[in-house]
Amino acid sequence: MTKVMCPSHGGAIASEQEPRRSECPQTGAACVLTVATLPACPRAVSRLRRLMTAVALSHRLPAPAEEALAVIVSELATNVVLHSGSPDLTVTLEAGCHSLTLEVRDQGRWRDRSAPRREATDMNAEFGRGLALVDAYAVHRSVRCDAGGTLVRAVVAL
Repeated sequence: MTKVMCPSHGGAIASEQEPRRSECPQTGAACVLTVATLPACPRAVSRLRRLMTAVALSHRLPAPAEEALAVIVSELATNVVLHSGSPDLTVTLEAGCHSLTLEVRDQGRWRDRSAPRREATDMNAEFGRGLALVDAYAVHRSVRCDAGGTLVRAVVAL
């Protein structure tokens, strides 16, 4: 077990599991996978955004991919904090040959809105458009809910 380091905070911000390696079907090259687990609290959102930016910079990913990762992880982590009731969340980033796959997993249960969605009113609301933002940056998004929690996967083209 190692620690994910955040240079701006001068210390460890999350535990990181040993990276798994897989192979790219076209080249056979190893893909990079980063896994970080943090408590599901508001502070986790900014920490994960900084982590994704640091990973993007260290792997020399294009600026649009860096921006996409920061926005997507912010939105998905915020959903966990606000809606899941999970004690923690796990973020996985895998770099493939032509795409990045970002996964956010929690162990909670989705909590519905207290009022039904009303599009005209909700368009000016401060919250409620997170998955639409994810969809704007991702070429594919999936959500899987089961008794163990929720897994949201977003794929960003390189």
